[in-house]
Amino acid sequence: MPPFAAIPVETPASTAATSAAKPSRLQAVMRSAMVWLPPVLTIEGLIMYVLALRVAPGPLRGVDLNRIDGVGLISAMPLTAFAAILLMVVAFFVTIAQNTDRKFLLLFQIAAITFALHGAAALIEDEARFHTAYVHAGFVEYINRTGESSAILDARLAWPGFFALVAFVTKAAGVTDLTMIMRWTPLLSNLLYLLPFVLILRQVVATTRARWFAALLFVIVQWIGQDYFSSQGFTYAIYLAFVAIVLRWFGKVEPREKPMPAKGFVRRLLARLDGLTPGELPHSTGVYDRAIMLIVLIGLFATATASHQITPFMMLGALTGLILLRRSSLSWGLPFFLGLMVLAWISYQTVAFWSGHIDQLFGGLGRILENLQSNTGDRIDGSDPKHALVLMARLGICGVILTLAAAGLFRRLRRGVGDRAALLLLCIPVLALGLQNYGGEIGLRIYLFALPGACILAAYAFFPNLPAGTEDAPEETVPIRRRNIRFNPELTRRISLLLAAGCAMVLAMVFLVARYGNEQFERVSASEVAAMHYVYDHDKPSARVLYLVPLLGEEVTPSIPWGERDFDKISYQQVLVDKNPAQLSSVIDKLRVSPPNTYLVATRGQAGYLQLNHGFPTDWAPRFRAALDAHKELKRVFNGEDAAVYTLKTFPEGAEIPEPGAPTGGSDPTSPWTPIGLGALGVTWIALFGYEVVLLRGRDQTARTRRTRRRVLFVAVPAFVLAVAVIVERFIVIGS
Repeated sequence: MPPFAAIPVETPASTAATSAAKPSRLQAVMRSAMVWLPPVLTIEGLIMYVLALRVAPGPLRGVDLNRIDGVGLISAMPLTAFAAILLMVVAFFVTIAQNTDRKFLLLFQIAAITFALHGAAALIEDEARFHTAYVHAGFVEYINRTGESSAILDARLAWPGFFALVAFVTKAAGVTDLTMIMRWTPLLSNLLYLLPFVLILRQVVATTRARWFAALLFVIVQWIGQDYFSSQGFTYAIYLAFVAIVLRWFGKVEPREKPMPAKGFVRRLLARLDGLTPGELPHSTGVYDRAIMLIVLIGLFATATASHQITPFMMLGALTGLILLRRSSLSWGLPFFLGLMVLAWISYQTVAFWSGHIDQLFGGLGRILENLQSNTGDRIDGSDPKHALVLMARLGICGVILTLAAAGLFRRLRRGVGDRAALLLLCIPVLALGLQNYGGEIGLRIYLFALPGACILAAYAFFPNLPAGTEDAPEETVPIRRRNIRFNPELTRRISLLLAAGCAMVLAMVFLVARYGNEQFERVSASEVAAMHYVYDHDKPSARVLYLVPLLGEEVTPSIPWGERDFDKISYQQVLVDKNPAQLSSVIDKLRVSPPNTYLVATRGQAGYLQLNHGFPTDWAPRFRAALDAHKELKRVFNGEDAAVYTLKTFPEGAEIPEPGAPTGGSDPTSPWTPIGLGALGVTWIALFGYEVVLLRGRDQTARTRRTRRRVLFVAVPAFVLAVAVIVERFIVIGS
C-alpha cells in the first residue's frame, strides 16, 4: 500500500462531520461545568454566609445584636446572609435537576443549609440560647456532684436518662464546662436528625427528587426549637431512629391474605385501599440481623422511656399503627411489651412526681379543645403587635406544610399509590392532644413529631410520580390509570421543580422569623450568665433568686440563665412587677420577708419578655434599674451591661440563712402488691420477648414451633394482666 494511502482526504462529508464534532466538545464542557457548578455555589454560599455574620457590623455584613426587635434575629442580619442562604438553596435544586443521584453532594448541600439555618445563633452569639438549657446543665452538675437524681427537686429528674448519660460521658472525659456543648447542640442535633430521616426516605417509593426535597423540607420547617440541650432533643433522634429501624428491617408491604368482600361502603373503600400500589419498599434480612435490630429497638425505647415523658408514647403509637396497617412484620406482642415498660417506669420510678398529684399526670385526658386553644390562640393573644407576626409566621409554616401534605396525598392517590406509613407518621402525634396540655406546649410537640410524615407527603405535592428502574436511573413513571393524562411531561417536571424551589426559598426566609423571632428574650448574654455566677459564688449554705413576672403563678420558667449550678441550694421565686417601673412596693415587700442571701436579678431578657408578651414599655428596663439603684433599702452587688443583681442593705437582726432542704425526701411509698407486680413484670417481658424471637423465623413454621408460641402466650397473658393490675393498684393506693 502506498505511504500516502494512510493520509485522509478531506471530503464535504468529513468536513460536515468535523463541524458536528465541535458542538459535541462544547456540550462536554457544559456538562462538566454543570457537574461542578452545584458544589462551587454551595461552598461559595457557605463562605459568604459565615463572613456575613462574623465580620464587623456594616450595611451588608455583621450583626448588631442591639438592633434586634420584635421580629427577632432577622431584624439584625445583613442582606448578604439572606443572599447566601438563597444561593445554597439554588445550588441544591440545580443538583436535583440533574438526572443522577449525587448522594454525597446532596447530603453536603443539605448539611450546609442546616448549618446556615440552625447554626445562625451559635455563629453570632457568645452564649448558648434558651434559658432552660442552663437548668438542664444544672441537672447534669447535680448528678455529677451527688451521684443521684431526685424528682423532689424537679419533676424532670424523674426521667433522668439523658442527664445521667451526659453526666457519665462528661465526667469520664473530664469536661466540667458545658457552655460550648450547649451552644452548638441545636446544630448538631439537626444534623443528627438527618441520618435516620434519610434512612426512612430510602424506604418510600418515590423519585430521587421527591426524597431529597422531603429531606430539605425537614430542615427548613423545623422551627420548634426543641433541638437544644434537652431530653426532648435527644429522644427525638431516638424516635427517628426507632421508626427507621421498624421500616428498614421489619417493613412489610404484603397484601391482605384474605381479600375483603366488596359489600357495603366501608368494605368497598377498604378493598380499594388494598388495591393501591404500596408507597413503601419491602426489605428482607436474615433472622440474626432482625434479632439484633429487635434488641436495638427495645434498647432505644428503654432509653427514651427513662429520658422523656412524651416520646415513648409517640414511638409506641407509630409502631402500633404500622403493625395495624400491615406495614411491619412485627407481632402485637412487641407493643404490649413496650407499653408495659412505659407504665412500669411511671408507676415504679416516678412516684415522687405523681404521688398525691394524679391530676397532673392524667388531668389533661380528653381536653382536646382546651389543649389546642392553649397552644394556638393563647400564644397570640396579648402579644406585641410586631411580635405577633412571629407567631403568625409559625402558624403559617404549619398551615403551609399541612396543605402541601394534603395535596401530596391527593396526587399520590390519583396515581394509585397508598402511602400508609407517611400518613400514619403524620396523624398519630395528633392523638396526644387528648392526653396532656404539657405546660401549653403539647401542640409544639405534635408538630415536631408529625414533621417526618408531613415532609414526605408535602414533597409528593411537587413530585408525586413513581420511580422507574434503579436509583442510578431515576426516570419518573406513572401507573396507567383513568383520568391520569399528563400534557408534556418534561415541561410539567420543570414547572414542578421551579415551584418547589420557590416554595423552599420562601420557607427558608420565613424559618428565620419563626425560629429566631423570640431572640429578644431567648438570647443569653455574657453579663446575664455572669450575674447568675455571682449568685452561685454566694449561695452558701443556700440562696434565693427572685425573677420578674407580670402575674404571679403563670410564668413558671424564668427568662434568666438559671440553675446552671447548685440547683439543690438555690430556690427560684417569683416577684411581681408593674408596667410603671417606679412602682417597687411588691419587690421591696418580697425582699423584706425573705432571709439573707436573697437576690433580685434584673436582666435584659426578662425585660424583653415583658415587653413583647405583656405590653411593657420599650424603655422599661433602664427605668426599672434606675429605680432600683435609687431606692434607699437596696444595694447593687453586681452590675453588667445586660444584668444587675440587688439585695437589701440590711436584713432583720438575727435573721439567718437557712440550710437547703433535703432533696431525697426518704424512700418512695409502696403498696401491698408491689413485690408480686415486679415479679409479673419480669415474667411478662421474658415471655413476650421470647414470643417475638420465635416469630422472627417467619409465619410458616412447624407444628412444634406453633405449640411453643402458644405455650409462651399461656405464660405471658396472665402475667401481663397481673402486672397491669398491680400498676393500677399502685396508682389507687399511693396516689390517693
